[in-house]
Amino acid sequence: MASLNVYSVLVVLFLTCGAAMATKENDQIIKENNCETKMGLPCVLDAFTSIFETGSISTKCCGELVGLGKVCHSALVKRTLENPLFKHLSPAKIIAKSIQTWNNCLALIDSPSPST
Repeated sequence: MASLNVYSVLVVLFLTCGAAMATKENDQIIKENNCETKMGLPCVLDAFTSIFETGSISTKCCGELVGLGKVCHSALVKRTLENPLFKHLSPAKIIAKSIQTWNNCLALIDSPSPST
């Protein structure tokens, strides 16, 4: 019975340390790359809605998202998922929407604009 309790404590400790390490890693990436200063608030909200809720991101905000960079984009999404307010969301679905939003924006920004 005591070994079961020790095992339970070790599992909880391992999971907690892993989450703390992931948070520190994302925070370090965000800080080192000045990720939080690269997008304007309206576009941050536009991108957030596109990824964490239902909506689409504007062309202007796609430009800011691509300018933010993939590393910052991923780190910010992962850090948001670590927030207890978003624990009810499926990380796999959010990561998939994040990748879809990134790829859509990249294609939109990289595609030549039609000449009229």
